[in-house]
Amino acid sequence: MQLYNTLTRQKEEFQPAGDEVSMYVCGVTVYDYSHVGHALSAITFEVLHRYLEYRGYKVRRVVNFTDVDDKIIARAERDGATPEEIARSYTEAYLEDMDALNVLPPAAYPKATEEIPQIIDFISDLMEKGFAYEAEGSVYFRVRNDPAYGELSHRTLGDMIQGTRFEPEPGKEYPGDFALWKLSKPGEPAWESPWSSGRPGWHIECSAMAYHHLGEVIDIHGGGLDLVFPHHENEVAQSRAYTGKDTFARFWLHNGMLRLSGETMSKSTGNVKRIRDVLADHSSDAFRLWIYSSHYRSPLLYDEEGLDAAERAARRLRNALSAPADPDAEKPLDPARYKERFIEAMEDDLNLPQASAALFDLVRDINRSRDTGMGVSDARDTLRELSAVLGLTLEGPAVHADGPSDAEIEEMIGERTLARSESRYEDADAIRDRLEALGISISDSTDGTSWSRL
Repeated sequence: MQLYNTLTRQKEEFQPAGDEVSMYVCGVTVYDYSHVGHALSAITFEVLHRYLEYRGYKVRRVVNFTDVDDKIIARAERDGATPEEIARSYTEAYLEDMDALNVLPPAAYPKATEEIPQIIDFISDLMEKGFAYEAEGSVYFRVRNDPAYGELSHRTLGDMIQGTRFEPEPGKEYPGDFALWKLSKPGEPAWESPWSSGRPGWHIECSAMAYHHLGEVIDIHGGGLDLVFPHHENEVAQSRAYTGKDTFARFWLHNGMLRLSGETMSKSTGNVKRIRDVLADHSSDAFRLWIYSSHYRSPLLYDEEGLDAAERAARRLRNALSAPADPDAEKPLDPARYKERFIEAMEDDLNLPQASAALFDLVRDINRSRDTGMGVSDARDTLRELSAVLGLTLEGPAVHADGPSDAEIEEMIGERTLARSESRYEDADAIRDRLEALGISISDSTDGTSWSRL
């Protein structure tokens, strides 16, 4: 399998270092409901997990929660709650969203507040080795002590200093040094440490958690493109200093950013579309198919029309499985070439648009073959198999208050398709009339019958 490695800026052949693929993915800071940009990252690396298991690998994926942070503290002050209450509430909301998206749970969801002893030990070791220093109760990492600093983001230290605005902090030796431990202000969450009553910095959390749950060197580290610098660059530096290894993660994978109205989706700017709001109007299958319409490394623009099209595409998948077919057909449709195309696409840096295209070509030929009396049982099994790799449930909403369920509509369309194939045109027209009376518009094409609610 070829994966694009941000570290080397090229596709490389992926093989795990051991018997199990170790994967660490940067999760969310839990101070608000998660938006669809978070879902884009979660689904990208979850599908990679699913595919690696499909190909026979054992996978241990870890996704963290940042549950102590300035944004959480600010939200708690605004809402009249404690930081712990805010973090717990939005952690639960995130897990609900992931379940609604049919996201496969990782092996572990570590939280920063539950890893404080490991974080303190990690920082203490860096201080003993001369990579970190204490100043005014906080602890900072000496970036100039790491000669390879900047190799992940492909920037020199001078460029990074010149292009970044650093807040003045008392006692810092160098503007680019970053906080490993922060002295807490009165009333803020705090833990006792050798340096002060404080809390961990953002970057150290992930290094400590990755080391604790996955070991010194991991196979894959994932996250959004916006994390390359400074977060992931700092992770590399402090982890390499801690372990003495040349590398921290063998492969660095970054998903492109989601945009809304031309701007990057971000909770801090209010430019967001919440996951649960989207799922109120669209199925998880449609949401995933919409994400798969673009390569994971490319930017994706939030688009209601695209989601509506993805919903219709999801119905095509379900209809291909539910429409009546002749169980005694002798000549079967061979799905092997579609499966080969699917695997070839996924092996090429997780090319989800091409993998999805293979599925829909299979759907088209299932519909055509069924209409001509060919057997489609094996083809349908393959469609289910490959859809599961993409995390698709192939389940529509169970009930609609304003009409029949998706399953009922698809059953009627299947009956109409069968009637047309047997030249029972009056029966087919009667079914069309019944659907229209129920507020369902249908459209026939060479790819089959699609429908929408009026």
